[in-house]
Amino acid sequence: MRRRSKIYAGLAAAIVPVTSVIMALSGTPASAAVGGSGPYPADYETSTTLANHTIFRPQTLPSERLPIVVWGNGGCSANGLSQGNFLREIASHGFLAIANGAPNGSGSTTSQMLTQSIDWAVAENSRQGSKYYNKIDTSKVAVAGFSCGGLEAYAVSNDPRVTTTGIFSSGLLNDADDYQLRRLTRPIAYFVGGPSDIAYPNAMDDWGKLPAGLPAFMGNLNVGHGGTYDQTNGGEFGRVATLYFTWRLKGDTTTGRNFVGADCGLCRSQWSVQQKNLTLDDGTPPTTPPPTTPPPTGTPGCTAVYSVQDQWNGGFVANVSVTAGTTALTGWRVTLTLPGGASVSSLWNGVSSGTSGTITVANQSYNGRLAAGQATSFGFQGTGTGSGATASCTAS
Repeated sequence: MRRRSKIYAGLAAAIVPVTSVIMALSGTPASAAVGGSGPYPADYETSTTLANHTIFRPQTLPSERLPIVVWGNGGCSANGLSQGNFLREIASHGFLAIANGAPNGSGSTTSQMLTQSIDWAVAENSRQGSKYYNKIDTSKVAVAGFSCGGLEAYAVSNDPRVTTTGIFSSGLLNDADDYQLRRLTRPIAYFVGGPSDIAYPNAMDDWGKLPAGLPAFMGNLNVGHGGTYDQTNGGEFGRVATLYFTWRLKGDTTTGRNFVGADCGLCRSQWSVQQKNLTLDDGTPPTTPPPTTPPPTGTPGCTAVYSVQDQWNGGFVANVSVTAGTTALTGWRVTLTLPGGASVSSLWNGVSSGTSGTITVANQSYNGRLAAGQATSFGFQGTGTGSGATASCTAS
């Protein structure tokens, strides 16, 4: 079961036009950061052969070929400048970034427009006389999108030309759409605005349902659903998205270390990070410094801290942080006592037994092993009032 708010449920219009309520989620930035921070000052253009799209590219095409990033806007907006600062920043680092919708366009978009962007880039790369002739790396394609645009990205992520998928503050709305997760075969990354992000429960639900063995990254920055796209150079989301695409589309393992391993760059930042099946592109995990002291010995133990992230009339979202004690864990189990009248409707990053009263939540296969002092978390959506629950943890 998935949480469907009145606003976020409108994002199901990834395939059909969205409502005006959802359109209000995304607007044109007040001012675009001309150039971006990368080595190739970037701007946008349009093409008569790719109607209703906005093309962000280096103003002077570099000698290196440009990987492709195709983008679905928040609200499935047909304004190709909706996340203009963000896309210009990516382009300035040597990418061809194509957004659905014309500059300052109106109306809504469809997932098919992402496929049109890929088709156009491939054709321009092979068309003699095109300024993009032999300038595009058509073997490296990312499909990505924000909010409703993330649903558009999901819809075309099975295109055999796609190298990686980027889901930004989005998640499938209905369990009937989970086939889109099961068919994923290429790496995926989620960049979400933390528990206050309206898409957080759905994104975390998707995370728990990804195919076994699929390389996946989950990053949460506690900024809410709006992200940082309108900030100069797309803010922190622009910085991290550029790092991710540089790793996945250009094979830069130095930037890859921001996402891979227990000591990854984002692991030591304000981001909350989860990883599945990640190694650097050379197939080896990143090295970590050897311990300077022997590992502690003793009886494994853990603590659990419960907190309500969001409460509304009739429902809530809660998070439980699990922290290992002075000894490493191979698994954990949380006993959670809910207040009267409260029940769990959906849960992510754990395996639950029961829905009301006293329930137990055990680790998933990917978050049970914790080093001494290391933390992980699980969350859930509930009905009723979340305040007053208690949680305790035991090693398993």
